[in-house]
Amino acid sequence: MAMTTKSGDGDGDGPTPAIHQATSNISSEPAKVKFEPIDIETVDVSSGASYDLTKPATEFDVITHSIHLQDDPNLPAITFRSMFIGLGLSIFGGVLSGIYYFKPQAISIPTAFIAIIAFLLGEAMALGIPRKGRIGRFLNPGPFNIKEHLAITIMANSASGAALGLEIVSTQRLYYNNRVSLALTFFMLISSQFLGYGMAGLMRRTMVYPSAMLWPANLPINSMLESLHRREASNRKPLRVFIYVAMGIFVWELFPQWICPLLTGVSIFCLSNRSSRVFTNLFGGAEGNEGLGLFSLCFDWQYISGGLSPLYFPVSSLISQGIGICCCIVLFCGVYYQNIWDAQRYPFLSQLIFSNTSTPEEAVQWNQTAAIGPDGKIDMSAVELLGLPAFASSNVLNVLLTNMCIAAAVVHLVLWYPTETKVAFAFLHPKNLFNAARNLPSRLRHPLASSSEPDEMKPHYDPHYVLIQKYKPCPDWWYGIILVLSLAVGLVIIYQSNSGLPWWAFFISCIVGYSLLVVLGSLQGITGVPFTIQSIVQMIGGYLRPGYPVANMYFSLYGYNALLQGKLLAQDLKFGQYGHLAPRVTFSMQMIGTLVGAVFNLIMANSIIDNQFDILRSVQGTNIWSGWQAQQFNAQSVTFGGLPHELFSVGGKYQWVPLSMLLGFLAPLPGYLAHRKWPKLGMHHVNTPIIFFYMCYLNVGINSSIMMFFIMGFTSQWFVRRRYPNIFVRYNYLVSAALDGGTSIMVFILSFAVLGASGAAVKFPNYWGKTDTGFVDYCFKTPSKGE
Repeated sequence: MAMTTKSGDGDGDGPTPAIHQATSNISSEPAKVKFEPIDIETVDVSSGASYDLTKPATEFDVITHSIHLQDDPNLPAITFRSMFIGLGLSIFGGVLSGIYYFKPQAISIPTAFIAIIAFLLGEAMALGIPRKGRIGRFLNPGPFNIKEHLAITIMANSASGAALGLEIVSTQRLYYNNRVSLALTFFMLISSQFLGYGMAGLMRRTMVYPSAMLWPANLPINSMLESLHRREASNRKPLRVFIYVAMGIFVWELFPQWICPLLTGVSIFCLSNRSSRVFTNLFGGAEGNEGLGLFSLCFDWQYISGGLSPLYFPVSSLISQGIGICCCIVLFCGVYYQNIWDAQRYPFLSQLIFSNTSTPEEAVQWNQTAAIGPDGKIDMSAVELLGLPAFASSNVLNVLLTNMCIAAAVVHLVLWYPTETKVAFAFLHPKNLFNAARNLPSRLRHPLASSSEPDEMKPHYDPHYVLIQKYKPCPDWWYGIILVLSLAVGLVIIYQSNSGLPWWAFFISCIVGYSLLVVLGSLQGITGVPFTIQSIVQMIGGYLRPGYPVANMYFSLYGYNALLQGKLLAQDLKFGQYGHLAPRVTFSMQMIGTLVGAVFNLIMANSIIDNQFDILRSVQGTNIWSGWQAQQFNAQSVTFGGLPHELFSVGGKYQWVPLSMLLGFLAPLPGYLAHRKWPKLGMHHVNTPIIFFYMCYLNVGINSSIMMFFIMGFTSQWFVRRRYPNIFVRYNYLVSAALDGGTSIMVFILSFAVLGASGAAVKFPNYWGKTDTGFVDYCFKTPSKGE
């Protein structure tokens, strides 16, 4: 799939197209990409090497031709400007991610948006602050440089990921009427996040340094930063385009968000038959848990992108996702209308748990208040009276396929990446444990000494790693202290909060988090797919500590949150490595950003729960607010944590949820064996974990955006990229960042002004674009009396 550059488009040369060719071949590559080992001691880090775009790209090609291999160690990264902008954007990101946690669609804040806003603010300060005297030079040390930009982006990005401890905060308030003290909650958030940081920091030789660990989401951002900091006049036009697009989407988002919610999902099929539940289940999707959104058109960029812009994904990845989505639609409809697991007694899409007394006309929520005692333990005598809880079929499929995904991911990594897997667990070898204990006194006397690198991994290290060797490294003991302190604080938290989780289960949860971080963190680093597998962690915790739903929440917090935060840290470490930022600067920015983000996450969560309590507990929510994440977390903690044997063991109603892991373990084997026997067959393009991941993708949220996601993705990556490659190279990522940025700012403003994030909502008057009967896309209207 060679890429040729058309001449005469009037847009100049721009960045090299190598990144787009390379990511098309690699970022969606499900199997191990072959690359030549390099000698990190002798690698040529000069720029300007030629690159043949007609040949498939290796990882080495991507990281040496899409991002420059030159560095200026004299550029300052820690300045008043970088700290001021970094803290400001961290506060903004912490508030916005707290808002996004309660949206009907899983949304994240794009790194590209943070990077662009940081650039505009940095340039404004560099131009606007006089450089007179000592104070002037302190406030404005000169032109805004790329090292400052990297530091700001990493700090704000660390603050912009919603802390998973919000799940416990919201679940305990919504379903247990328990408001934990702010101090205890804050340390709970921090300890669970830093736990993952400590783990990932100690695994950076496996997850960050190797060339195979591309972390594809970083490539366009690093490339964009390099383009922005070129001081040529040719950069003026791209910046103008960014500003115009951001301003346009900023104004536009006022309509789907508040004035005309109909724009969230326009469905011709729903308009043709408003009385059919089948039509709503299949074609609806403008509100949370409404339907699968087939053939719906969405004009709200907030939900089209969701922080994972369709303009980023290469064509091969879009095709794989599309196949998974098609399978998802067929599977969900087949299971529901075949009434498997009594599916038609419960809603088509839902994350709640229901009573077995439910009927197709009325789904009744399971009364967990009556079933869970004040000690947080399941009362089995009450359960006998209430009956066992039940899931909607879509939720069962979500958990089942997630388990298959993680099982397949483990086998996939071992088969295709044996070296990286071996290094990740090498510390458990008795010889290495003995050497670590023997060398401990020397390491304590010389704590700043750099750690030795595994000999078998050195030839595979990223050449950018060579450039950061001139800076002082972060010693392993820094991450070790973070890990130990997090463990100590976590132990205090589980007892002070009366979680019911014993110390031994707490440590097992940490081991589970570490093991999954090796597998899924490495896979995300290779493929770019952010796997979410919280259910399997809750299932493990449930079998270890059955009958304790609250304990299961804390087991998940310190098991799964460690995985999530560890992946975020590894991705940012790679981002800093690609930008040649000093490792200690990267470390400091991540720690500060995480602290700031946790504070404002907590403030926003409590404010939204106070003002939207009833909506967050409802099955549907609205097209603005939804408690689906808390609902799902609560449902799985009650079922997996409270009744694992009754529901999921052999003979239980949902016995195939854990048994499906056996199929997941076997799924990667045929493709791998076929590839070994017939290497040219192309089976290395088959990634079973990704297939399973997208087969349950539509189980929640606003699904009307799916069609538009693929339309815009293929338009960008197929039509524009091939027909106008220079325009694509120069503007694709900037336009995507502008769309995300303008949308995020409008959502931020509207959430406080009219959508009820900090007070009563201000409703826009009803008219044809904003109906109060049925769903906003006119998909279903409940007949009133007399109709």
